[in-house]
Amino acid sequence: MAGDEFNYTGTPDRTKWSVYNSPGHAGNGIRSPKAWSVANGAATVSGDSAGTTGGMSAKFANQKYGRWETRMKTNRRDSEYHPVLILNPVTTSSTCDEVDYAESTSDTTLVKFFLHYACSGTKQTYASKAVDTTQWHNYAVEWTPAGITGYIDGVKTFTDTNPAHQPSGSVHQTLQLDWFPDGSSTTPSWMQVDWVRVYK
Repeated sequence: MAGDEFNYTGTPDRTKWSVYNSPGHAGNGIRSPKAWSVANGAATVSGDSAGTTGGMSAKFANQKYGRWETRMKTNRRDSEYHPVLILNPVTTSSTCDEVDYAESTSDTTLVKFFLHYACSGTKQTYASKAVDTTQWHNYAVEWTPAGITGYIDGVKTFTDTNPAHQPSGSVHQTLQLDWFPDGSSTTPSWMQVDWVRVYK
């Protein structure tokens, strides 16, 4: 029903995306619009050695229930840079709803799925799978009244059917390359997105 094929050149389409211009995750580094570029059919967000990186949220398909799918890859990234595909609440949630349907953390060999359902780090369910993120893969999440299911390349990797864990309202897609400094030097890294597609 909506999405972005990134079949243009320049900056992300401002009619579709709100590009972040703010401090980075947990106040680390900066999320700069200059970190994004679109060319050759993909959007690229780069993170430099000082923690200047980027993120953006979709203005399209603010909805409750549906399927979100993103085709994404990274370089052989620094473990301090975490690519993440998120469904965030459209309006502020008292339960800190968040669906991280593809997130790579300090272990660069794994992609994880996190379903956050309360304002505490322990209030989540999750799964992980070994993935070579330097290759293109399709990451998807389906949300129905029956539950939330995650997929990588069409293969189910996560499911949660507890009604109390579902987001409380409409959500939308965000794309982020977040910096988690650990005190060591940081190697510049990047994430590319071939397309984002949303279905009812």
